[in-house]
Order: sequence, then C-alpha cells, then structure tokens
Amino acid sequence: MEKAKVYFTKEITPESVVKMYEVLGKKLEGNVAVKLHSGEAGNQNYLRPEFVKNIIEHLNGTVVECNTAYAGARNTTEKHRKLIKEHEWDKYFSFDLLDAEGPDMELDIPNGKILKKNYVGKNLANYQSMLVLSHFKGHAMGGYGGALKQLSIGCASSA
Repeated sequence: MEKAKVYFTKEITPESVVKMYEVLGKKLEGNVAVKLHSGEAGNQNYLRPEFVKNIIEHLNGTVVECNTAYAGARNTTEKHRKLIKEHEWDKYFSFDLLDAEGPDMELDIPNGKILKKNYVGKNLANYQSMLVLSHFKGHAMGGYGGALKQLSIGCASSA
C-alpha cells in the first residue's frame, strides 16, 4: 500500500493557503466550487471570508453550501442568505446555496447496503471541480468533522 503524503505548514495565513494548494501540483478545472462551512449564528468557529479570499480568487471559485436539515439559522434559504450576509461572505465573492431551489439532484448508490440514493443540491451539477476547506472542530456527539463531513452532509440537500 502506498503511503499517503501529508503536507504541513506552521504559517497560517491567506497566502500560505494558496502556497499549500500550489504544492499539491493539481489544477482544478472548469467551474470550481469551494465548499466550506459558512458558520453558525453566534458561533465564531469557522473560517473567515478574509482568510479564504486569496485561494478563492486564485481558483476563480464560487463558495458553495447547502441548507441544513436541523433547526437553526441555516435551515431555510431565506435564513441562510441572511446569515451569509451577516458573516460577510457576499462581500467578497459569489455564494451558491446548492439546494436553494428544488428539485434536488438524485445520485444513485448502486452498491449501497442501506442507502440507494443520495440527494444533493441540484446546483452541484454546475461545477466540474471542488476544493474543500475545513476547519478542525470536535463535535461531542458526532466525532470529528472535516473534509468528509463537508462532502457528505455538507453537500446533501436539506430535504
């Protein structure tokens, strides 16, 4: 089995995020979605727009999110857009709520043991590439969140 490469930097700046992307030697093609957590109301634990601005501009990317299936300030398009404005995401770049308007996109899971379909925001089809930006956080009930969570429930439609 080939060992995974792990990249690390002690320099935590907007510029170092771009440098780390360049070190990977991969080029994201087409319309690039940048998936991140836009932040919960009253919570300060999320990447700030100013911090990710350089990488999003470097990729000519669009920030993407989905509404949540649980109660809160992100569970409807109207409330989520209000929070996006409060957290100043729309100040710097385009923001696409993938499931803002239905119908959802259905993805087949051919060998799924329990789930046979996954429902994601239909706007996901507008992108050819995706960069996931995660902040490290611990959830008392659900373990550690991160990139996998962003790709799973983070892209799932609220329905």
